[in-house]
Amino acid sequence: MSTPPGRGGIGIVRLSGADAVPIASSLVRLSKPLVPTQAQLADILDPENEDAERATRIDEAVVTFFQAPNSYTREDVVEIAAHGSPVVLESLVRAAITRGARLARPGEFTERAFLSGRIDLTQAEAVRDLIEAQTLYQAKIASEQMEGSLSRRIQPIKQALVQLIAELEAGIDFAEDDIDVMPATVTASRVGAIMEPLQSLAASFAYSRVVRDGISLSIVGRPNAGKSSLFNRLVQRERAIVTATPGTTRDLVTERVSLGGIPLDLIDTAGLRTAQDEAESIGIQKSREAMADADVVLLVLDATADALTPEEIALMEQMRTRRALVVLNKTDLRYEKTASEIVNRAERPGDVIETSALTGEGISQLREAILTLIRGEGKEVESGLMTNVRQQQAVSETLQALRGGEQAIAAEVPHEMLLIDLHSALRSLDALTGATTADDILNLIFSTFCIGK
Repeated sequence: MSTPPGRGGIGIVRLSGADAVPIASSLVRLSKPLVPTQAQLADILDPENEDAERATRIDEAVVTFFQAPNSYTREDVVEIAAHGSPVVLESLVRAAITRGARLARPGEFTERAFLSGRIDLTQAEAVRDLIEAQTLYQAKIASEQMEGSLSRRIQPIKQALVQLIAELEAGIDFAEDDIDVMPATVTASRVGAIMEPLQSLAASFAYSRVVRDGISLSIVGRPNAGKSSLFNRLVQRERAIVTATPGTTRDLVTERVSLGGIPLDLIDTAGLRTAQDEAESIGIQKSREAMADADVVLLVLDATADALTPEEIALMEQMRTRRALVVLNKTDLRYEKTASEIVNRAERPGDVIETSALTGEGISQLREAILTLIRGEGKEVESGLMTNVRQQQAVSETLQALRGGEQAIAAEVPHEMLLIDLHSALRSLDALTGATTADDILNLIFSTFCIGK
């Protein structure tokens, strides 16, 4: 079945392969033969009655035929969309199996699409990413990947590498035909030009991993600085308890939200001070652990306080070495003295975000500041992101092989040895988009050079 187990408005049974049409036609009563890309209303028959003309109808369905190669798998595909009754759908599957079909393995339809050449590996992985997307932004990235955004980004790089290999091999194999051996300076320049976009792609993996897996943000500060109120503002509901009594939060309060399409695990922590009892002491210890483990730290300071505490001054110093933001909260009240001290201690005035959790002032600026911190200031989000470790490893291995090629050029080794590194780089790129055959390289050689005239 193409739909998840359970009850629903619609359930789809999909068949793919040379026998998809005859098997599907035997499962339902059609008013006319199936026509490609045309949906047809049909009766689902009682599988216990083999006489299609006299069989009892147990449901009605919409049957659609996608003729090869114009289908997801590039095979004949038939989809039977019935009501989402587990009993009806199971009877359809069982009847199909008795007529020669078999259950598809997990992911087999996408595997067949890959094996038929309809999609490459990066597009196949994007199908899974789209299914698992938790935010619209994740779905957008996966959709771009399914359309070949990463493949398009890699293809020119791969083409340049294949071109270089072809020219070097031509210079070696067809020297008698006046094909010049490429000078070392030109070869080094060509290798460098191939590496440059790959290095940019490798650098983008940290951000793409954030998009895929999310990031954790810990909100820390003294008791009653407004941490829980800010937490509720960012979550956009009353998730954490807020009172005028300092030390209300004793344990970690966590919530996952979407910020700019990026999953964000917000952690509200106990106020940092000398503990008043054992429960608060445990809560403060957990706060310090959450702050140490978090990807981003939000240090919340009270604008109404007379001065910063030694604990807050120490935390501000720590924030210089962390991905962190300093938030001056309660700005709807008077705060001239504290604000001046905080700004003077900050590296740049822009490092301090002024907010009022009570009125909501500055909350949108805080969200933007968090996104900027995650993405990188002024950084354009490119299309064609790597979305998993396998892709990152393939690019890393390609760069490693090309660096070996640079060393080979510097050592003035023969081109035959340099080609070992270049072919190794090509194999790593092939792991992303599909194999390059020896025939591809030979065809390029003979189409580019006038060999044997």
